[in-house]
Amino acid sequence: MSYRAVLFDFDFTLADASQAILAGFRHALEQMGLPQAEEDAVRRTIGLPLEDAFTLLTGRDAPEERRQFRALFSQVAVPMQIESTRIFPGAEELLRSLKSAGIPAAIVSTKRAETLRAVLERRDLLRCFASVTGSEMVSKPKPDPEGLLGAVAALGLTPDQCLYCGDTTIDAQTAQRAGCDFCAVLNGTTPAGAFAPYPAVHIAPDLTDLRTWLGL
Repeated sequence: MSYRAVLFDFDFTLADASQAILAGFRHALEQMGLPQAEEDAVRRTIGLPLEDAFTLLTGRDAPEERRQFRALFSQVAVPMQIESTRIFPGAEELLRSLKSAGIPAAIVSTKRAETLRAVLERRDLLRCFASVTGSEMVSKPKPDPEGLLGAVAALGLTPDQCLYCGDTTIDAQTAQRAGCDFCAVLNGTTPAGAFAPYPAVHIAPDLTDLRTWLGL
């Protein structure tokens, strides 16, 4: 294939951590004395910065409440994610095929890098990635391209040499702003039609299809 590297979002692209995320939301909102959010509404926020998801679902935007929510959420969600995150079918085969072909893979996510590394290490997948970029490593979250551009530069490549794969229109915007090609992966809650305004080079129904499309 023509790409020198393939970069990925994580949640609902490579893996499903939604049960831990839902549990974190329930715990934090209960501790804060706020009404519970509907599970489907929470799922639709996966991929947003955590504090923005809190504000979107509750309408509350006070900085101290946003910080409190993250702290309470993390008490439950972080250890649960390390234990219960489900890697999607086809992910391991795709990642190991990239590594065998000498094509580096990297993650650029709104999840914290320390959590991502722990999840991947537990599943013996961390070695498949050249780098992991999380929310604590950037000054601006996606769709700002800071994290993606930094990961590309660290590989010694230019954006036009790289493919970014993600499940949300935020990922599509990030790729577009960075100058990377974008592939939509329909493992999440965003339907294929939502990507129509963006220049996706491929829409993959799953990771097995993505691996086939890449010729691996």
